[in-house]
Amino acid sequence: MGRLEGKVAIVTGGGSGIGRASAIRFAKEGAKVVVGDWSEEWGEETASAIKAGGGEAIFVKTDVSSEDDVKKMIQTTVNTYGKLDILFNNAGILEVEDVAITDCTAANFDKVISINLRSAFLGIKYAIPEMLKTGGGSIVNTASGAARDGWPHIPAYSAAKGGITALSRQVAADFTTRSIRINCILPGLTKTRLLEDLQRGNPEVYDQLLALEPSGRFGTPEEIANVALFLASDESSYMTGAELFVGGGLYTITQNKPRYD
Repeated sequence: MGRLEGKVAIVTGGGSGIGRASAIRFAKEGAKVVVGDWSEEWGEETASAIKAGGGEAIFVKTDVSSEDDVKKMIQTTVNTYGKLDILFNNAGILEVEDVAITDCTAANFDKVISINLRSAFLGIKYAIPEMLKTGGGSIVNTASGAARDGWPHIPAYSAAKGGITALSRQVAADFTTRSIRINCILPGLTKTRLLEDLQRGNPEVYDQLLALEPSGRFGTPEEIANVALFLASDESSYMTGAELFVGGGLYTITQNKPRYD
């Protein structure tokens, strides 16, 4: 019997990277999975991979910064599978502009906040009423070590991820007594499409990032998915409002933190 047997889960950003790995892992553990993503091609690929492996999944095209789209995604989930037990708010983008805050445009800031933080707010807002109907649920949010550390040139991203951790603690305070759990994963540098593109286009920066890793390597989406599975499952039933760093020591081994000259 799978660790998520009988559960219904939404994974946003499920078309690639951590989201795709998590959606596939959730399905292997028995969950019926709704893949939310802006890309039809990537989202359908994930849903097809789940079905090819014997699991159940649907894809819902979703702009996670759109209130109407998020409401539609959650309503489609309930209409299709009858309930919602797990929400993995994973969708997000890195900085549109790689600049210090003095050169960060308002448009850049608004876009990053909208896709990374507003999306989590919307998902939580509309998921909780459905979870309460069936006695509770688990919400997992993808934050970042940038929520705590001062990484250069990502002011909007850092603010958004810091907002996710603060929002998660606040929601935990309101809903712990009603069996809603909410926890954050703070991944380190993970080998998703973004890093693969960087390796091809700017190998020097790729190597500089790799040199920061105490473990000598980047994480894999599957390793982050393992933690998401734990937080989604009943195995973490006594955890809420928590932040789990999953970064190969990147955030805890001080000699390898970036220098700001």
